Formats: sequence, C-alpha cells, structure tokens
Amino acid sequence: MLLSGIFGNETAEKVLLFLENYEFGYPRGIAKTFDLSISQVQNQLERFEREGIVASRLVGKTRMYEWNPRYLFLPELRAMLEKALKRLPESLQEKYFRARTRPRRKGKPLP
Repeated sequence: MLLSGIFGNETAEKVLLFLENYEFGYPRGIAKTFDLSISQVQNQLERFEREGIVASRLVGKTRMYEWNPRYLFLPELRAMLEKALKRLPESLQEKYFRARTRPRRKGKPLP
C-alpha cells in the first residue's frame, strides 16, 4: 500500500488504515478483512497500545481497540491516514473499506 515504509510493515499500515476508516476494531475482524493471521494483527495492536497510539477495552469477551485520544500526535497521524485512504485505488477501497457496519433492518431483502 502507501505507508508501509513509514510504519515498518504492511500489516501495521493495514491495521491503522482500518482504525482510521472504522474508528474501532477487534483483531479477528481486522484479520478477516485483510486475510491476515490473527497473531500478526494482535502483535501490531499490542505494539500500538504500548506506544500509546491505541487504547483497548473489553466488550464482553472481545478486546476492542480504538484511538487513544491522549496520544500527542493523533491529529497528525489521522490526517496522514485519511489522506492515504483517499489516495487508495477504488478497487482497494471497495474491497477493504466499504463494509457494512450497521445491522440490516429486520425483513429487509438483500440486494
């Protein structure tokens, strides 16, 4: 993708782009989106949490990750990620970053 050189590897870039696009996520969901192993995603999220970039909380038995609002460079990081998301080819945007996140109304037919 576009920023893997800055973040160290492509998995780190994908995790951050996912969080920028969806605001929060959990390791299995992120791994499934990009067809990565869960351990790769967990390692990146743990690294980002150690550095203070993201924060996690338990929702039931699931550990959810979201941006840490106290991170000093958060506005700059998010601005860079937002710009990268806009510059991705349309095919990648459709494939990874346009998934439905809200539940469908009961009884509504599938397209």
